[in-house]
Parts: sequence; structure tokens; C-alpha cells
Amino acid sequence: MHSESRIKRRLSRKIWVGSVPVGGDAPIAVQSMTNTDTCDVDATVAQIKRLQDAGADIVRVSVPDMDAAEAFGRIKQRAELPLVADIHFDYQIALRVAELGVDCLRINPGNIGREDRVKAVVEAARDRGIPIRIGVNAGSLEKDLQKKYGEPTPEALVESALRHVEHLDRLNFPDFKVSVKASDVFMAVEAYRLLARQIEQPLHLGITEAGGLRSGTVKSSVGLGMLLAEGIGDTIRISLAADPVEEIKVGFDILKSLHLRSRGINFIACPSCSRQNFDVVKTMNELEGRLDDLLVPLDVAVIGCVVNGPGEAKEAHVGLTGGTPNNLIYIDGKPAQKLTNDNLVDELEQLIRRKAAEKLEADAALILRS
Repeated sequence: MHSESRIKRRLSRKIWVGSVPVGGDAPIAVQSMTNTDTCDVDATVAQIKRLQDAGADIVRVSVPDMDAAEAFGRIKQRAELPLVADIHFDYQIALRVAELGVDCLRINPGNIGREDRVKAVVEAARDRGIPIRIGVNAGSLEKDLQKKYGEPTPEALVESALRHVEHLDRLNFPDFKVSVKASDVFMAVEAYRLLARQIEQPLHLGITEAGGLRSGTVKSSVGLGMLLAEGIGDTIRISLAADPVEEIKVGFDILKSLHLRSRGINFIACPSCSRQNFDVVKTMNELEGRLDDLLVPLDVAVIGCVVNGPGEAKEAHVGLTGGTPNNLIYIDGKPAQKLTNDNLVDELEQLIRRKAAEKLEADAALILRS
């Protein structure tokens, strides 16, 4: 049971997105973005609730016009998570959602327009304690930077970001976070590395337009994994052409793999082979679906035979090792009981839920004692 991360995180300035701390010593926040029509308030609120149930810390909502701004106000009244308003071009939309209680403004000062308009947005944010997120994307670089560099590059992304940072610096507004996203993994990673050395603000990580569920998960895991392992990153968003709930699941899986966040079950499972004494793949598919609701951090090992099974099981809260004639269950690293293949998943699920309840009770008691 390995819970401590060896990663030394980059120390950044702490800001607050609603009730969620970002940067400093705060846990890395996981966020997603709604893909409903913002003017459909019921559908958007329902999706935010699904994201909350999946573990989202923050949700971003696109606000393209004033009708959407008014709808955002009604959404904000019903949502329990901090909401970021995604705004481009029209500074008046930013002013309106600030009045309506937005928790963070996602803007590019460069496309908001004149200095006085940027100042108006910053002053509204300052007066209400609202942080700003500067979002730079390789697909929408300024024309002069495209001409200067010939194509999107890490240096171009960082130069664009620093221009926007200078906007806010001139207005003495330090409470912001920055993203420099690209769909190319190496470009994004290098841009974040360069920027991390030049500003103190938190960094929001993402591989933009990463792809569908499988390919996007792979690209995001590779890119964000490289950065997070170097201590870079304070919030993450996994950009998938899929149900946004999957973005939250993948985000937490990445953080769990690096021991940066603990939420739900960390499965250790073999890929299976002819030595398996039960159907490992089928067992895992059923367990993942059934136990999706468990939020207690648990290590569960599901190993099909005795080659690696006992070793993995001894390091887990609950371990299953395939054996003949019976499979062996380990609880907290110690042999506990034997199970046949009949009703294996049902019985294993009950054991895992029982252990989760015990751990939840023990953790609560520990908190009370401290």
C-alpha cells in the first residue's frame, strides 16, 4: 500500500476558485467543462451534478453571449461546485457573470480588446475576489506570433502567455492561473516547462483537443504525466471527445498513479494468461462498473495465478490470488479466506465494500483523535 508521492511540487502562489484552493500546498484540482447548451439550464445543472458525483473539483462553463450569461447566473444558483466562465471577445459578458457570482473568469486579455476594457474586467474581479485564468492555445495564437515563429512552438505559446501576464501585472492583479495548451504532447510539455520557470502563478495543465476516449486518454496521460512527475501543475483538465465524466475519471487515475491524489479504488490487475484460475478480464470489468461509487481510497489487487498474486496481494487492502482448487483472499496483506469461482465477483465486491466501510470509519476516528 504505497500512498506517499516522491514528487516535489513546484511552489506556486495560492489562489482560490470559490472554495477550492489552487496552487501552494493545495491538492491538484481536477476539472472538466460542460458540453451542454448553457442556455439549457436544467441540462447544464444536471451535467454539473454528474461531474460532481464523479469527483470534479471545478467545472468550466462556456458563456458565448449575454443570453448565456443570464443562464449562467441561474446555473450558479443551483450548482454546488465552483464554476469558471469561459469568455472570449466581449468584456461585458465578463462583467455580467462577475455580478452573477462566477468563481473564476477564463479570458485572454489580448482578445478582450482595449486596455480600458481589460482594466474594467480586472477591477470587477478584484472587487469581488474573483481569480482569472489566462488560457493560451496553439490553435489560436496571435497573428504576429504566427508570423514571427512560422508555426506554433513552445516559445510562441509562452510569449503569448507572458503578454497576457504583463496585462495583469500592469494592473497589479496577481490572482490568476495560466494554461499553455497544445494538441502536440511535446509542444505542450516544453511550453509548460518554460513558463513554470518564469512566473509564480499556478499552472492549469491540459493537452488540448487530445482526441477520443482511448487516444485522448493516452496523449493526456503521457503529457500530463511528464509534467506532474516534474512537480509542474496545480489543476488539470483531460480534454476528451467523450462524456465529460470520463475526463474526471481519467484525471483522478493519472493523479492516483503518481500518488498525488487518492480517491476511489486503485486496481492492480494482471493482463491474464493461460495460468489464470478465473476470468481476470471479466472480473475486472464487472468490479470497475460495480464499485464506481466508492470514494474511499483502497488498493485492490486482482491477480489470476500464484506467480505474482501473493506478492501483489500482500501490498493491497484487498487482494485476490487465483489458485487451485480455490482462490485466496488477502485482507491488509494477510491470508483471510478462500473463494471458489462460483459467485466470485459478488463475494469479492462484498469484501471490498466491507473493507471500504472499515477504512472510512478508521480514518474518521483518526481525524477525531488528532
